[in-house]
Amino acid sequence: MERVLDHKGRWRNRKVGFRLSEEEAKQLNDLVALSGLKKQDYIVRRLMCRDVVVQGNPRVYKALKNQMAAIYEELQRLEECSEDNDELLYTLQVIAIMLNGLKGEEE
Repeated sequence: MERVLDHKGRWRNRKVGFRLSEEEAKQLNDLVALSGLKKQDYIVRRLMCRDVVVQGNPRVYKALKNQMAAIYEELQRLEECSEDNDELLYTLQVIAIMLNGLKGEEE
């Protein structure tokens, strides 16, 4: 079997495993999607206290759009409980309009 090296020519042959709650797993998956990195690369960078620099691409755009949609739906649900969300809802609507206008909407 041929060795697969990382971008620095290192052979990654060590495995690390750990358990997460459902909430932690969802949060990790959301952060990975928003970063545009592979999950392994995201976790390694975070563990090594390296910056995670997001490079804009269609995958990141789609993750941002999906997260904003989920937040918007939750705020609409909460709007029924409180009248104080009007300003926040308006701001989120403006951001959603801006995101929809960005190039790269091809999915």
